Amino acid sequence: MPETNGVPPGTLVMLVLRVLQSGSLHGYAIAQRIHTITNDVLQVEEGSLYPALQRILLKGWAKAEWGISETNRRVRFYRLTPAGKAQLASEMDDYERINAAIRAVLRTA
Repeated sequence: MPETNGVPPGTLVMLVLRVLQSGSLHGYAIAQRIHTITNDVLQVEEGSLYPALQRILLKGWAKAEWGISETNRRVRFYRLTPAGKAQLASEMDDYERINAAIRAVLRTA
């Protein structure tokens, strides 16, 4: 099986929404926070993060505003909307249900 530092399929939006629940962040900070929280296990690449952020914006789950980063660069800061909080709760419920089912198969099969 190939080694990967990628996010499991279908979980990137949930992880981004969860990180944004703590407060607004720019894209690079979102990726860094996921990387840090997972003790360097998960790495979110720009090529998947920014399209995911765009989908999140289009669905109304987050809003973006231009601002200045800690390194004095102009960046977009993303913040969760009430619709994003509801979506996060739904995605976390689905994830827990599927994860429990997978654990049941691994324990008993």
